[in-house]
Amino acid sequence: MCLLRGKPVAAIGPAMNPGPPAWMTYITVADVDATAAAITAAGGTVVAPPMDVMTAGRMAVASDPTGGFFSIWQAGESIGAEIVNEPGTLCWNELSTREVDTALAFYEEVFGLVAVRSPEYNEFKLGDRTVGACMPMPAEVPAEVPSYWTAYFAVEDCEAAVAKAESLGATVVVPPMDAGDVGRFSFLSDPMGAMFAVIKLNNPE
Repeated sequence: MCLLRGKPVAAIGPAMNPGPPAWMTYITVADVDATAAAITAAGGTVVAPPMDVMTAGRMAVASDPTGGFFSIWQAGESIGAEIVNEPGTLCWNELSTREVDTALAFYEEVFGLVAVRSPEYNEFKLGDRTVGACMPMPAEVPAEVPSYWTAYFAVEDCEAAVAKAESLGATVVVPPMDAGDVGRFSFLSDPMGAMFAVIKLNNPE
């Protein structure tokens, strides 16, 4: 478990299947078994069926119809990340896909989200709160790369965080750049090859 002030903010574990390391996006649900059935009905695939994680909760691993992998989590004794949206913690999840319309329809149907659509960037809302996003796959991504979710971690200083990551063996994939009035971000690959992003938020919530 990755802890901040003694509270869980993320976790790291051994890979359960062949392939490169990756961060997994978890979506909280009220009923894992019912949601797994909804995923299948909406054209997704349940890769690892619902299972108990001791007394912490119940989970399943799935992929959407465009190939993006994610997990669903039904809280037991653990809700998951207990601190978010501040330096050192998860602050954003973003799906990149070549089939945006298909992906948006899937997450709306299965999770009751509302997609706020635009040509360049689409945000998922739950009620009046924005909880994630979906964007077209960047043109420079090789054709064989499937859809993927990117985890963004908040940092106090984007350039300083990137320099620290590089000193620890990370590779800069996209150097620090501005994201409009949202903040300043960078994409990196850790020493094991797992992709992630860091962002200095201008107005963290």
